[in-house]
Amino acid sequence: MRRKRVLPQATLILCTAALVGTAPAVASSPTAPTAPAPAAPAAPLRILLTNDDGYNAPGIRKAFERLTAAGHDVTIVAPLTNQSGTGTKMSNAPTITVKHPEPKVWAVDGSPGDSVAFGLSEVFEGRAPDLVVSGTNFGPNVAGLASHSGTVGGAVAAVESGVPAIALSTGGLSVPDPVTTVNAMGPTLDFAVKLIDRLRTRAKSGPLLPKGVGLNVNHPVVGADGKGTAAGVSTTFQDPQTILEPDFTDSGDGTWKVDVTVDMRPAAKGGDVEAVGAGRIAVSPMNADWNTGPADHATTSALIAGLRP
Repeated sequence: MRRKRVLPQATLILCTAALVGTAPAVASSPTAPTAPAPAAPAAPLRILLTNDDGYNAPGIRKAFERLTAAGHDVTIVAPLTNQSGTGTKMSNAPTITVKHPEPKVWAVDGSPGDSVAFGLSEVFEGRAPDLVVSGTNFGPNVAGLASHSGTVGGAVAAVESGVPAIALSTGGLSVPDPVTTVNAMGPTLDFAVKLIDRLRTRAKSGPLLPKGVGLNVNHPVVGADGKGTAAGVSTTFQDPQTILEPDFTDSGDGTWKVDVTVDMRPAAKGGDVEAVGAGRIAVSPMNADWNTGPADHATTSALIAGLRP
């Protein structure tokens, strides 16, 4: 039986203070307090910026501008063309075309995963970036959308290579006009800068995120013009519903017409769909190995018990 570890009261106070950002009370001292030394400015992070909409899409260009303005050293390594919906695809062709159209920009003729792989191997050869940011995507990547998202796929490619990663997406559950979504990318990136600052502060000199963990961030479109402020931030999980339902119609000539409809079911409590639907920013931790929890492992073991080859 595992023994419960009981923390001393002082330790509990310090842990709580660290979480809520307040200083614990301490006993008074006869010695006059010494003014704290000014904090040294944080070194800029080296960021590999990718996406699935293409290296010249509004979302990635706005992300480059905002993250650079925040003091980070940002390099775009992204698909040459739109690769939306490619998920975690990685090419296996013997050659790949890569263009270098301007300083700090590399365009890879492949998927987001190909772009991240090239960036880590060549652009950041010998010294991995501190962070990979994928996005911001044009539209949400919640629920089943995340499973097939190239934006999320780019982040997963980084995480499985041991590099901290954040997938960023901008969009609500309805489909606003493109201008409104582009406007909402401003608040999305403002939040991304705050999130990265928080990660850097908490990490101190270590990695920004625990090994094998990435973040899937979905920012809603708020206000008629998209420039409104989100109602808050929620830690969420990926809602299990699929959202998009394809329908195939036989044309009779070997081709099939494909219609895709949005089929929204009630949102899972605590999931990303619920948060975005309420105008909140959804932050979902994710891993790259697709392992499930111990309970599922036990269920599977019971299922195959007694089976023989």
